[in-house]
Amino acid sequence: MASFPPSLQPDYWKSVIITKHDLEFINNYLFENELPLTEKELLPVLVEARIFAERTSLLKKKRGEGKVYLPKERYKAGDKLVFPTLDWQKGKVITVRPGVNPEAGEFEVIEVEFEGRGRRSFAGSLNSHKLNQPLDNPRDDDLFSQESILAVYGLELEKKLTAALHNDEGLVQIAGRWFPRALLEDVNIGHLNLAEAVLDEANGKPLSTHALLEQIELPDTVNPNLIEFSMNYSLQEDKRFDEVGPAGEVLWYLRRLEPEDVREAPVQLRYTPIDYDCSVLTDEMVALEAELSDELSDADIPSEPVDEVIVSLTYPHWRAGTLPVSARVRKLFPTAYESPRVRFTLVDGQTKEAMPAWVVRKNRYVSGLSEWYRKYNLIPGSLVIVRKGNNPGQVIVQAKTRRPTKEWVRTVLVGRDGGIVFATLKQNIAADYNERMIIAVPDVDSVDQAWTLAAKERAPFELLVRNIMLDLSKLNLQGHVHAQELYSALNIVRRCPPGPLLATLATQPAFVHVGDMHFRLEEPG
Repeated sequence: MASFPPSLQPDYWKSVIITKHDLEFINNYLFENELPLTEKELLPVLVEARIFAERTSLLKKKRGEGKVYLPKERYKAGDKLVFPTLDWQKGKVITVRPGVNPEAGEFEVIEVEFEGRGRRSFAGSLNSHKLNQPLDNPRDDDLFSQESILAVYGLELEKKLTAALHNDEGLVQIAGRWFPRALLEDVNIGHLNLAEAVLDEANGKPLSTHALLEQIELPDTVNPNLIEFSMNYSLQEDKRFDEVGPAGEVLWYLRRLEPEDVREAPVQLRYTPIDYDCSVLTDEMVALEAELSDELSDADIPSEPVDEVIVSLTYPHWRAGTLPVSARVRKLFPTAYESPRVRFTLVDGQTKEAMPAWVVRKNRYVSGLSEWYRKYNLIPGSLVIVRKGNNPGQVIVQAKTRRPTKEWVRTVLVGRDGGIVFATLKQNIAADYNERMIIAVPDVDSVDQAWTLAAKERAPFELLVRNIMLDLSKLNLQGHVHAQELYSALNIVRRCPPGPLLATLATQPAFVHVGDMHFRLEEPG
């Protein structure tokens, strides 16, 4: 077996930089194949090219000016050779003579002189010999193994490649796939006007590029992949159209037909960030923050993917007809490479009825559940099961409904001054609920007015928390309020994730922890 040249530096793949030469290679690769590819698809191709280039470079350095000695080759006096089996030593052929060995057949013997190391004889023109096998890299060298490289450095290399591709003006991207700009076919305004008309006739159903092309006359003599990508790019550059397909699927929709709460976040979900020090949160508080699964917090990232999550509705999402796309449920909903909005299908777990819905990725919510909440008489604090659907692009939602009964629960009322108060009143309950999150809302319009008033007054956050806690404490004989109850009540008038609230409870002397995440107000004086 041949001896191999040195391997790469141990940190080669960690410190690699995507060069202009790499981008030229990718451009040429896309030109030759005429197939749009993602970064994930391009990366193995680039890594393999890098391996080949580095291997070739190392071999050239070892060979120097000589040819690699192989017994099958014919040599003549004066040839300069390098010998892999002799640690790549260099030698010069001095003489060539016929070999004598009946078992080996006809061959030659070459006498080689090594610099300062004397002479040695080797076989030439010998077709059958184990050293005739092609020189290659050792299989156990992970630095030359595409599989090992991608396993260890794949994510970091993909980030570098993505950044480099975005800086290459010769490439364009659509739905996560890249293609040379120079290969794009002409799609004119007439074609785009036809696409708008076709989507108008689709009655709110998103259509694939293929479905649009079936009704638009574009040249059919060109590579279909090229035509489709060109159409996608032109639609992407026109503000009338929105690409709303999940990752791996391109679907088009008209922006003007998108629901208002998809184009812009509902007022109840808008959060004005509150500065706080997360280091002051106790272990109990961190655990509660994870349990609350607020979409504005990433504290609840599960260690393993889950197939089902139970969500306790907060007032903002109940009022807006949305579901939070928190870290806990994120993997259950479809995502996309670039699209800020993803159209998909929700399925009612009880009736199997399909409901159009949207993932608004930037603001981390799912829109399209208002009618469904009313159908099952859900209220803030009601429990909703979210799980994967049986078909790709579908998510099942199911309310934990039961026979309606009258129960004493926290209820929000609006006073004459426009402020909110809480009372324990009998309400008709039709679904299971989280006891610390439930709040009945008999008069939604009045609460909307209270929300608007609170937004105008913009009371200091600590004062707002104190006032709500004072009101809630009257509902408990001990005057204690659990942090989860306070979080649910606070979100009746101001959108706020758990972090700032818990930090306020942890640091402000007005709030006294009495155990098990229950707090009371410090007595004045």
